[in-house]
Amino acid sequence: MAEVSAISIIDDDASVRTATARLLRSMGFSVYAFASAQEFLSSPRLPETSCVIADVQMPGMSGVELQEYLIAHEHGLPVIFITAFPQERVRERAMKGGAVCFLSKPFDEPQLLECVQRALMRRQNPAGPRGTGNSTPA
Repeated sequence: MAEVSAISIIDDDASVRTATARLLRSMGFSVYAFASAQEFLSSPRLPETSCVIADVQMPGMSGVELQEYLIAHEHGLPVIFITAFPQERVRERAMKGGAVCFLSKPFDEPQLLECVQRALMRRQNPAGPRGTGNSTPA
């Protein structure tokens, strides 16, 4: 039996967390939702997570700071960023850090699902292609 991939959604906006979680659950994924990076990092779900979807701007630790923490602590999790405030310098920093996608809210469901599939492929093959800055294949 195939293992179900677990995706952790980290966003301080409860409506975004709920809607994204519903979409991913409807596609058969196991989903965990967190209101902050700190909540995610202190949870027992970190080791189970196959992919992270994180808001860029959150109180406390930002999504990009979370990505840097995950890299520094060798967690090797692919990260998809979502943001209501797209800024080129932040996108560049995230992509240089190895982000799979950098999506502006509101994003299309097919875009997000394509990014998730790419992230899970990267998780299985870490030497695979890096993200491109949007949802188009690398």
